Amino acid sequence: MTTPIQASTRYYRRGVTRVLWLPTVATLTAPTRAEINAGTDLADEVSAMSGWQTTSGTVPTPALGSRFTPSVNGEITSPDSSLNFWASKNADDVRKLLVREAVGVIVWLDEGDVPGQTMDLFRVSVSTCSKVRELDGAAQLMAQFSITAEPAENVEIPAAA
Repeated sequence: MTTPIQASTRYYRRGVTRVLWLPTVATLTAPTRAEINAGTDLADEVSAMSGWQTTSGTVPTPALGSRFTPSVNGEITSPDSSLNFWASKNADDVRKLLVREAVGVIVWLDEGDVPGQTMDLFRVSVSTCSKVRELDGAAQLMAQFSITAEPAENVEIPAAA
């Protein structure tokens, strides 16, 4: 008899997930609480997101002795990623923080900032932070990011100081 997977505790992301901009992290796989606290919480201004995941390619490994072509895991990549933000009529918004070519770390605390839970960290460079122009919507900005290093996934959130 097989053992069923444990039932997940499902949740609604809005109001729970936090996304931070950290100016620096010494070790991507082990950020300190001080580094996390020095970041800027962007969650209350984020209106949409895209990307922020890793994908893995495969490499075929054919052998003359078989018609079947097995494969092995290959390259790991992250797609282009972006965050949309609400724009302020007086330009006092994320444009001052996420300027083109700024480097830092985007941190995803998907289940909130709960010590012992996990987070994902993406070392990035801001490609652009530009205006989104639509006729019938509130003004927004889109920040696009280049992911410059392999993301650190499922890193334990450190305890509060």
